[in-house]
Amino acid sequence: MFPLNTVLAVALLATPQLDAPAAAGQRPEIRAALHPVALAWELLDPREARYVLTRPQDFAADLNLARQRYHDLKDAPPVCDHARFPDPAFLGEVLSFNRVYRDHLSARRFLDPGDRWDLLAAIAETDNLYRVWGAARDAASDAYYVTTRRAALRKLRDAIGPHAYYSGCLPPPVPVWRCQRLD
Repeated sequence: MFPLNTVLAVALLATPQLDAPAAAGQRPEIRAALHPVALAWELLDPREARYVLTRPQDFAADLNLARQRYHDLKDAPPVCDHARFPDPAFLGEVLSFNRVYRDHLSARRFLDPGDRWDLLAAIAETDNLYRVWGAARDAASDAYYVTTRRAALRKLRDAIGPHAYYSGCLPPPVPVWRCQRLD
């Protein structure tokens, strides 16, 4: 691959969505240069690279897809950041515990109407913590494409803040700060 083709691939991916030049889709060297750039920037998953940006007749749609992903994910962390957090099996267990705890709070809401507002607030916080831990699970799951995993990492970083994110510190899976008042 020639360096000029790589520069052209970078320019094609980073530009706002305009109509793709029709001639570019007919050039196999341009399509071939787009793959390594899109894979390196984690805009394409290796599993989809065999059918995205490969056919000349689909070039414009595929290029627009890659461009949209570039613009959607340009501030998202790389997939390797998932290693900062626990493995998917542990995350699944924590999420199960979160749901059991939420069910417990929900059942108590009907049994103890005097604490109704505190219980509703605890349920809302439990649901928010579920979303945080769920984003960590989605980021760690190899079943998802890299684009979904990167979006989950961005969601996680935004939810817990940059300091906690880059330290690899997740909040507790349930609102333990409420346990003393509710139990």
